[in-house]
Amino acid sequence: MNLSKFSKIVFTILCFSAFNSVQSQAQKEFHNWASTPPMGWNSWDCFGPTVTEAEVKANANYMAKYLKPYGWDYIVVDIRWYVGNDKAHGYNEKDPDYVLDQYGRFMPAINRFPSAAGGKGFKPLADYLHKKGLKFGIHIMRGIPVIAVKQNLPIKGTNFTAKDIYSDKDQCKWLHDMYTVLPEKPGAQEYYNSLFELYASWGLDFVKIDDLSSPIYFEGEIDMIRKAIDRTGRKIVLSTSPGETPIAHADHVQKNANMWRTVGDFWDSWQQLKEHFEVFDRWNKWRAYGAYPDGDMLPMGKIGIRAERGDPRMTAFTKDEQYTLMTLWTIFKSPMMFGGNLPDNDPFTLSLLTNKNVLKVLNESTNNKPLFTEKDKAAWIADEPKTGAKYLAVFNTSDQKLVTEEKAAWNSGVISRTTPNQSIKLDIPVSNAKKLYLVVNDGGDNTDWDHANWIEPTIYIGNEAVKLTTLKWKKATSGWQKPRLNLSVSGNSLITNKIKYENGIGTHSNSIIEFDLPEGVSRFTATVGLDEACISQNVGATVKFLVFTENPSGPPPPPTAKIAINLKDMGLLDTYTITDLWSGKVVGQFSSEFAPEINTHGAGLYKIVKVKK
Repeated sequence: MNLSKFSKIVFTILCFSAFNSVQSQAQKEFHNWASTPPMGWNSWDCFGPTVTEAEVKANANYMAKYLKPYGWDYIVVDIRWYVGNDKAHGYNEKDPDYVLDQYGRFMPAINRFPSAAGGKGFKPLADYLHKKGLKFGIHIMRGIPVIAVKQNLPIKGTNFTAKDIYSDKDQCKWLHDMYTVLPEKPGAQEYYNSLFELYASWGLDFVKIDDLSSPIYFEGEIDMIRKAIDRTGRKIVLSTSPGETPIAHADHVQKNANMWRTVGDFWDSWQQLKEHFEVFDRWNKWRAYGAYPDGDMLPMGKIGIRAERGDPRMTAFTKDEQYTLMTLWTIFKSPMMFGGNLPDNDPFTLSLLTNKNVLKVLNESTNNKPLFTEKDKAAWIADEPKTGAKYLAVFNTSDQKLVTEEKAAWNSGVISRTTPNQSIKLDIPVSNAKKLYLVVNDGGDNTDWDHANWIEPTIYIGNEAVKLTTLKWKKATSGWQKPRLNLSVSGNSLITNKIKYENGIGTHSNSIIEFDLPEGVSRFTATVGLDEACISQNVGATVKFLVFTENPSGPPPPPTAKIAINLKDMGLLDTYTITDLWSGKVVGQFSSEFAPEINTHGAGLYKIVKVKK
């Protein structure tokens, strides 16, 4: 072997070793990029797949002015920024106007993001945010674009093409933009490398990757993404979605991501919020420095403006429920991504986001864990490491018992995706009944995607058939959004078993719709089933339909309750000054027991400091 050739080999080995060393160091350091739970704004809850550059900048301007001093700094453009003609209330999969480059990488739609013109991508927008001291994030879907495969576009820097690395197996069920990338295929890692080279050149600081962790956990693609991010040398926080991430993969996701979803899409529903107590209890042990179980976004403020689901509204959460949401996310140390349109915030919403004492708990507390989780109450505790003080979060989760199933005149049993036609028919006698209550309950796996339809509900007076939808209901509740007449709960057509209906009621568990019946009603008939919107989802979509002729609900709980906390259970054996962190007021001095009075669905957050003798 001549000297020249030997020198080249040595040089190559040294370069390869240096590169591996850099990669290894990056893999050790990426948790430092999120030393505290990431806090920011995401466009999903208010603008769905249709957000524009002007709207992003408006939210960034608000954040820079009002929220940045309190630690809020991420601005995240959510799903389908690469489609020029997407729509609210779903996705345009009929004729999407995709924008992508010659290497099969999606680019921002210029009609929505004008500064991206001329191949600049998101760099001008990222520069705008960085000048304000903010950080820039985007949402992407796992895999390689279907259109890139169909056009057999090349993978940058290789002799491979999109067709060489894809599979149509395990394609996302609810959005069909992408195909799976097979990790074992030559060119697969290079494809992800090319993606993150592009994103790093834009100045990306955060990436949320969807269809990555539930129902299938794509470990191979997560490994490729982790390597691609580390290879760029840029600090890009990795957020995996959706949830619940399979807990069997908790160790892997903790070691490779900065945050991962613990639930499906979370909206402004008390039932969904209450479910988080169980979920957070389950995931608490998997939190680590720079790696956070993610309870999903905060559906607060003005949401639903052009969302995938729901109409424009201020959050349906009551003020007490918003205190519960913020307190629970804080004591659990979940990432906080605000979902509402920030410029529409009212003073109350802003006050929830700018309480320094509360945010100190989020960012600095340690040893966070539940003290107890019971049917009607819960409490969490944590430490303030610098002073030895304790933090205590107390929750009143008491609820009215909405439904006593044993009293039902008819019960469908559980209806799910596997039920033939995802629906069944009912025909029951209701003679002499004065009332009719149409009830939808969750099927035992919480309320995720429980979109339910009462199709062609009809009452019979003698031989006369009367559409129930021609009567005005007296009261109607829904676990998400509001029941709708002749539409699904998300505002789309009533579609069950692929059949579109003009007459019916769309709702979402848990739901009660109450009607006063006219004299002489003898029978009630309907078809009941899952709405099309939930059939293709990853989770949930299991419901029970019930019919009552008497009020199915129990008495409401008291408006407040004293929740006793045994301080000895917290290891506190002396006398302590307790301060309410939300109000900033000293509650008093306590020993042995502290029993704050908490509003129903409300919460308190306290700091406990030993009294000096």
